[in-house]
Amino acid sequence: MENDTASASGTRGASKLKAWRASSAVAGFGLLALLFAWQWYDGYNRIGALRDELAQRVRESESDSRDARFAARQAQEAAREVQAKLAQIELKFAEFQNQQIGLDALYQELSRNRDEWVIAEIEQILTIASQQLQLTGSVQVALSALQTAEARLARSGRSQFLPLRKVFARDIERLKTAPGLDVPGLAAKLDQLIAGVDSLPLAQEARPQASAAAKREADGLWERLAAELLGELKQLVRIENMEGSAPALLSPPQEFFLRENLKLRLLNARLALLARDETAYHGDVKLAASWLGRYFDTRSRAAVAMAATLKQLGSDSAGVSLPTIGESLAAVRAYKPVRKQVGQ
Repeated sequence: MENDTASASGTRGASKLKAWRASSAVAGFGLLALLFAWQWYDGYNRIGALRDELAQRVRESESDSRDARFAARQAQEAAREVQAKLAQIELKFAEFQNQQIGLDALYQELSRNRDEWVIAEIEQILTIASQQLQLTGSVQVALSALQTAEARLARSGRSQFLPLRKVFARDIERLKTAPGLDVPGLAAKLDQLIAGVDSLPLAQEARPQASAAAKREADGLWERLAAELLGELKQLVRIENMEGSAPALLSPPQEFFLRENLKLRLLNARLALLARDETAYHGDVKLAASWLGRYFDTRSRAAVAMAATLKQLGSDSAGVSLPTIGESLAAVRAYKPVRKQVGQ
């Protein structure tokens, strides 16, 4: 009996243990299910939070992207504007360079033109001075012209004019030491001689001079009347000692051509004087003096004065070797083509 009771109590204990184990298992499963549910809910919330955060970040990223794209567009527009401005600057710089080149060319052209004007002016001055020196022998005029030309080049301050200034300086020194010749004065004397040819008496028209005895006889009134009467009678037949060759007897046409030929000789002497031809000058003056002594009355005042003037003119040297300014003039004329070749 006791065994039955013990077995029965053991059975009940085993059943209770099984029931407790079953309830414990159910409770454990329920706890696990609750834990799983809580974890799932918590995970879901976290996922939602992550989703919201991700969406927020996506929205922020999209906003940043839009801002970045906007900034990029602005940067691109700014870059295009900078490129456009740079292109304009380069264009303006190119225009400035072209203008600078044009201005340089214009300045060089103006400089060349200014040099041409200076050289042309100096050439004109020296040409006139050279002509005056040849015609009148005026050294002072040529010297003044050279000094003016040298001062004109000195004021320009250009180094390329130094060779010309050296040539001018040599001619200036030669002109300062050159002897003077009054060509206008000599020409004026020849003009006076030419004008006085028509008033010269011919040798065939000269009257014999009264002798000293006849002059002594003419002291009283009656003696003078008698002397005059005797003189008139003597004029009917005149005997005169010419003390040399007899003067040529000239007809009126011959007398005219004689005077004209004498004028031509004096005029040729004047031209030879201006042309600096000493040989022709002295030849014409000598021939004019010879004709004066042969055909004209050398005892008349006009002939005596002309003979004295011709002697003075014959003693003057018309061929004085005056220095010329041809070297300076040639240097000026040769300067222009050389300068043009250098400019090209």
